[in-house]
Amino acid sequence: MTQGSIASPTAYVDYRFAKRAGRSLVKPGPQVSSGEAADIVADLRAAATEAVEPVAETSGLRAPDGAPAPLVVDRAGWISANVDSFEALLAPVITKLTARKGRQPGPAAVAIGGKVTGAEMGGLLAFLSTKVLGQYDLAPQGIPRLLLVAPNIVAVERALGVDPHDFRRWVAMHEETHRVQFTAVPWLREHLVGASSDLAVDLAPTPEDLARRFEQLTRALPETLRSGEGLAQLLATPEQKQRLAELTAVMSLLEGHADVVMDDVGPRAIPTVATIRAKFEERRASSVGIDRILRRLLGLEAKLRQYRDGAAFVRAVTAQVGREGFNAVWTSPQTLPRPAEILEPAAWVRRVHGEG
Repeated sequence: MTQGSIASPTAYVDYRFAKRAGRSLVKPGPQVSSGEAADIVADLRAAATEAVEPVAETSGLRAPDGAPAPLVVDRAGWISANVDSFEALLAPVITKLTARKGRQPGPAAVAIGGKVTGAEMGGLLAFLSTKVLGQYDLAPQGIPRLLLVAPNIVAVERALGVDPHDFRRWVAMHEETHRVQFTAVPWLREHLVGASSDLAVDLAPTPEDLARRFEQLTRALPETLRSGEGLAQLLATPEQKQRLAELTAVMSLLEGHADVVMDDVGPRAIPTVATIRAKFEERRASSVGIDRILRRLLGLEAKLRQYRDGAAFVRAVTAQVGREGFNAVWTSPQTLPRPAEILEPAAWVRRVHGEG
């Protein structure tokens, strides 16, 4: 690249370096022997297989034949998958950030900057990789599939002192519900990826915006830490906050639906499900210190509310119009709950079914 030419968007973030940084920074998982590791992976695969039929029967949704099977990964594997997803999502953001610059940086500056941003991405994902039990990776430019993060599942089951066999199947029920949501509802993945990408581009500040955004950040940071809504809410305009709320409503639906299905299946398939749920909820609310600060800045505290509000929405709608009536939510983007409807399920029933 010559001085003054425009670099490829991928040049501004060294994604390979992000993966290396993430692997080097991530905390090691729980200690297990090679034999124990093989047994854990095999048991998680079995748990994922065992979850398929109960989740399909309970949800009324079924993954099509040929949908990729869940993949059991370690923390480094989770980091690698998410770097790839970030690369696809960030390309249009970086294009926006660089398009309006006058003089473009030279090759050396771009390379150094790419390493810095890669290291930052790797550090963030290293932190998050210790928190996630499972994730349906939307893989905007790849093959979407369910990831089960073995070391985190083992770490949590040990910390809670619960039955490992039951806990793994409980987690698998939740994550299989996500796999079904995105494979049985063909338009959902594209809708969510598109909405997230468009919003990310819109939220990205132009060079002219940077001073104003920094002033907003310093003024509103204390409230962000108190609310746990995350930095995106802090920097958004009113119109962007509305779009964030719409995206949050969809995420609340997905997480709450998965929680409801896992708990509805649980008593039939998992003898200790009540104990697991009680201990897990206590753990969700117990983060302290720097971990809690990071969770609030990243919006993870708000994510915990998504489980609660989404589950309440699913249960209330199902109680009013039954499972099939609830499943009308998957008809199209227009039947997804609006932000206010997550907290007032009867309003969604009136809009979609004309009842209530």
